[in-house]
Amino acid sequence: MSKEIYDYVVVGAGIAGSCIAYFLNQYTKNILVLDKNSKSSNGASGAAGAFLNPILGKPNEFKDLVTNSLKFSVNFYKSNFSQYISTTGTYRVAKNDEDMEKFWSYEEFIDFDYEKKDNGYFFPLGSMVDAVNVCDEILKEIPQKYNYEVTLLEKKDNIWIINNEIKSKNIILTTGANIKLIKEEYLNIRPVWGQKINVSTSTKTNFNYHKECSISVSNKINDRYKLSIGATHNRFNEDMSDTSYNIDLSDINELNHNTKTMNIINEDIKKLINLGNDIINLNDLEVLDYKIGARASSYDYFPIVGKLVDSKVSIENNPHILNGSHIKDEKLSMIENIFIINGVGGRGYVLAPYLSKILVDSIFENKEVPKTISSHRLFKRWAKRLKNKGKK
Repeated sequence: MSKEIYDYVVVGAGIAGSCIAYFLNQYTKNILVLDKNSKSSNGASGAAGAFLNPILGKPNEFKDLVTNSLKFSVNFYKSNFSQYISTTGTYRVAKNDEDMEKFWSYEEFIDFDYEKKDNGYFFPLGSMVDAVNVCDEILKEIPQKYNYEVTLLEKKDNIWIINNEIKSKNIILTTGANIKLIKEEYLNIRPVWGQKINVSTSTKTNFNYHKECSISVSNKINDRYKLSIGATHNRFNEDMSDTSYNIDLSDINELNHNTKTMNIINEDIKKLINLGNDIINLNDLEVLDYKIGARASSYDYFPIVGKLVDSKVSIENNPHILNGSHIKDEKLSMIENIFIINGVGGRGYVLAPYLSKILVDSIFENKEVPKTISSHRLFKRWAKRLKNKGKK
């Protein structure tokens, strides 16, 4: 067992793990980032389109979260990693006439500069991040260990011990859809599998598009143009452990996929091509490559940030919870020295910098994590369901 004790070990080197390590590094240099994959962003983050776009709608808590995150994150990338962000704008296209009516009704609630177009809105702020390289750059100054799967977390004498060898005062979990390290039933994270494709075409795109899928601005390569199309949404109800759609696997986009996996991949390629052509005619299209990954989604689509409620201790100390009685957040017991950023869904590159700053501010500046993204809401919903099921 190593004698060194880290201040923080971050488990997961996707965009969330990279960003939280970046902000932690401003307070302590004694950090280690672990990932089961062979490099950063080799899981779901590497399969993401990494688009940074506003959402339309009437004011609500989720829209406010995305708006605040977008403002913060665009500035974060531009200020620190400008070579990895392309801001060419995004044209948000209505799906149909009914969708168009909704678009126009949302106009008074738009939070960013825009230009009204025939079929929607153009947002100059719309951007795209280089998902393959930006995580590497964010982690450049921080120690990392790859091909390392965390299978055991134990706490002894107030120190977390990982796989009986790595010791840390604090653990931050950014493991996405794979939550097997957390033994809390209320943490209901669902994997939503997505696929993006990189294609070559004779069609030039001058900005990003978003309709039922997203199309990126193109890069010219010789007499052709390269762009990305993404992403699909697959929620599998069947057991997919015999395929590459398995959150326990590492480096899934470097595997030789079996027939079952390839059938799904090929169907999704066809779907993305059709959806892309529904936005703009992509002439002489050739698929160059594809990537799949599992987005982590919570039941209410809000992310989860901060400490985790210790359900066993909270119920033991407050048994009336199971009778449906309301309980204040401060009465709940938390699991100390372990933190989480999860449930970012398909907006990881928008949310991760902003949520990471919130978490680091809560740790070092004692600022409160907003209730809409804390684990308390998940625990209370779960406890209410226990009561409804008649569990004691």
